[in-house]
Amino acid sequence: MKRTCIYPKDIQRITGRSGSYSRKILAQIRATLGKEPHQFVTVEEFAVYSGLDVATIEPFIVD
Repeated sequence: MKRTCIYPKDIQRITGRSGSYSRKILAQIRATLGKEPHQFVTVEEFAVYSGLDVATIEPFIVD
């Protein structure tokens, strides 16, 4: 079973960028979607924001 939410470490694996960049991206997605800082971002929401397919992202999501 795959995870539903995405974490900064997942974004690091996908983009090859730093942890601080990954946290910044998650904060931008939350702001765009009108989410509170404590709310999770889903893989689907990240895919839409980044313009990537979910199928492209899923191999980088490690349980």
